[in-house]
Amino acid sequence: MAKPKKKPADNTIAQNKKARFDYALGEKFEAGLELQGWEVKSLRAGKIQLVDSFVQFHRGEAWLMGALVSPMQSVSTHYVAEPNRKRKLLLHRRELARLQQGVEQKGYTVVCTALYWKNHLVKAAIALAKGKAEHDKRNTEKERDWNREKQRVVRDHNR
Repeated sequence: MAKPKKKPADNTIAQNKKARFDYALGEKFEAGLELQGWEVKSLRAGKIQLVDSFVQFHRGEAWLMGALVSPMQSVSTHYVAEPNRKRKLLLHRRELARLQQGVEQKGYTVVCTALYWKNHLVKAAIALAKGKAEHDKRNTEKERDWNREKQRVVRDHNR
């Protein structure tokens, strides 16, 4: 008798938490990602870092830059893998035009906030973002600490 396949609890591959801290995220988009076979295997193993990743536009196409996909040992023995290569993002023309308009405005950039599985495809969650000033970051941190403290008080009060 065949064992039933276990579904993963979460389809998220990697998140860019630093982007949420450093930027005020605006409009969000979902983009496909053009990958090589060894990269898909590494993503399944969770060997990716999105910390310094960003989206750059070149000749009417969007490219994911700075995402580090570490090659697995089994792949790197017979294939020359580029961990920091630029990866093409697959978007509709209207979405590309909207993102490029946003980037042309002062202070805006496009960052990748997460990678996740959608059926058998890898999708990138990207967002139009504006950089936060240092005092905005401190306010975000204070607010997060205050919310955590409120949760503790409520939890302890209910006991």
